[in-house]
This record gives sequence, C-alpha cells and structure tokens, in this order.
Amino acid sequence: MKTTINDVAKHAGVSIKTVSRVINNETSVRDHTREKVMVSVNELNYHPNLAARSLAGTKSYSIAYIYDNPNAYYIIDMQNGILNACKKHGFELLIHPCNAKEERIIDEITSMVKHTRIAGVMLTPPFSEMPLFVEKLAQLDVKIVRVLSGNTAPDNLTPCIMIDDKLASKTITEHLITNGHKRIGFLAGGAEHNSTKERLEGYKDALQQHNINIDKRLIVAGEYSFESGVEGAKTLIALTDKPTAIVSCNDEIAAGALFAARLLNIDIPEQLSITGFENSPFSRQTWPKLTTANQPNDKIAEDAANLLIAQIRNGDDRDIVKKYIPELIVRDSTTQIN
Repeated sequence: MKTTINDVAKHAGVSIKTVSRVINNETSVRDHTREKVMVSVNELNYHPNLAARSLAGTKSYSIAYIYDNPNAYYIIDMQNGILNACKKHGFELLIHPCNAKEERIIDEITSMVKHTRIAGVMLTPPFSEMPLFVEKLAQLDVKIVRVLSGNTAPDNLTPCIMIDDKLASKTITEHLITNGHKRIGFLAGGAEHNSTKERLEGYKDALQQHNINIDKRLIVAGEYSFESGVEGAKTLIALTDKPTAIVSCNDEIAAGALFAARLLNIDIPEQLSITGFENSPFSRQTWPKLTTANQPNDKIAEDAANLLIAQIRNGDDRDIVKKYIPELIVRDSTTQIN
C-alpha cells in the first residue's frame, strides 16, 4: 500500500500541515522539525506527487536540463548530479535534448517552458555559450544557471559555474614538459566550443612560459570524438619531426590517439606520451590508463542544480559565480624521456 502524507505525519508526530510545509520547502519550519519529518519521509519511502503539488499552488517544483552534447558519459554524469540535487530538495527534473543549430531552437524551448511550468533551467555548452539564447530564455520568467568554460563569467546574465579549462590544460602540458618533452602535439575539439579555446590557450601558455616555440603543425583541428582522435594522431605521427607527446582536448580524443598509435606500432608511453581531459570512463578503460584532468561533472552538475534551486526558492538574482579547476591525474600513458 502506498505511503500517504497522513502516514508521514503520524510517524513523525506532527501535523499534516507541517509535513506539507517541509515537503514544499517552506522556510517557516524549524530545522529540528524539518529533520524529523525528513527521517520519516525516508524511512517510509514517501514520494509526494510533485506534479499535483505544482498544479495546486502557485509554485513550480520542476527544473529542466537543456542540452546538445554527443558525449554520453558527460550527459549521464550531468543528469545524475542534477537528480541528486532534485531528490534532496524535492524537485523534479525534465530532460530536454535538442539541436543547438536548429533554426527555430528558441521557439522550441519557449514552447517547452510555457507548457511544462518549469521554474528553472540549467544550461551546459553549447547553449550556455549562446548569449542571445540565454537572453530570450530569461524573458520567460524562469531562473537560469549556466555551466561555462573559463576563469570568469563572460557577462552578468545568470549565475554561473565556471570550469578553468585553461589552467588545467596548462598544468597537463607542464607535466609533459617536466618529463622532458618539447615536441608536444595538441588535438583540438570542436572549434565552436569555448572549452577547446581555453584548453588550447593553456597549452600555448605552458609552452611559452618554458621558452618552447609554438609549432602550428603540431596543433590539429578536430571534434570531440574518438574518430577525430584517430585521424588527428595519424596526422601528427606522419610528421618528419613528429611529437613525443600529445595533449588531447578530452579523453575520447585521447583514446582515439592511443588506438592510432597501436595501429602504427608505436609504444605508449615509451615512444609517445598521450594525455586526455575530464577523467571520463574512457580514461580508465584504455590501456595504458590515461593521464588526464579530473573534471567531476556529476559534482559540477549537482552544484549547479543546488544553485538553481536556491535561486528559485529565494528569488535571488545576484551574480553568483563558482569555479572548478580540474586537477591533474597522472597515470601510465605518460612518462619521462631522456
């Protein structure tokens, strides 16, 4: 038999109205009472009907995650992080994949927002990097939080979670330089992504600060895909003065580079060191495992969702910026050279 709000009230020794206030995240409830009610909610496995709750009142208890990203690992991590925050705060999550390049994308999202009564939207690249899209979305009276690549927010349109890709990429490149590498290639992701630009800048900064000339032939354009890593690595390895190390824009590209090296009978890391970025499952499923930068996407997503829900509850439109710096993880795909 399904647990009801009456069961929770009886178990916690409080009124039905108090349980309702806790479930609705009202600030008038004392912390001790809130904790007692939530213990009963968890022990009885009570699941309030959030849709009915939203229809019955003036508030919406749903947020949306709008995305366009082919990386399945990234999307799964982001969804799990947002869901953790939603469960903690009693919110529902609407997941809306779509094509950022679609001509009528703003109309599509506008229609979705109006018909679902969501209270807030979380955006990741490429949508978070589209100012016009964000401005149009803000006109719909919903709260917005963006996840962006960079050290500082590019504007004050919304609260942001910033990921310092540039500093992390610089750290990865310096790790290779410290190990004696001077001919270091760079396999880029899609040029339209700020993360690609930031990671390339970090790579260049490291070279320049160690008085190593930037050779444009060692920088190969590409996409965030395994296939792009394969082709990019083949291009670098075909050079007469080929690199002794490769910085890849993400782990999927790096896994492709590893595969290409194997096809060409190149030993990793003895003949070629390869690094990834993000610490996705790709970095741990390859052999050897990849040196990479740990970007905890699930925690980033949960942080962003917590920030979004706080904005919805408090009606606070302050310019809040939080920052993550992906940390270097050294594994077996890199080594020192003579």
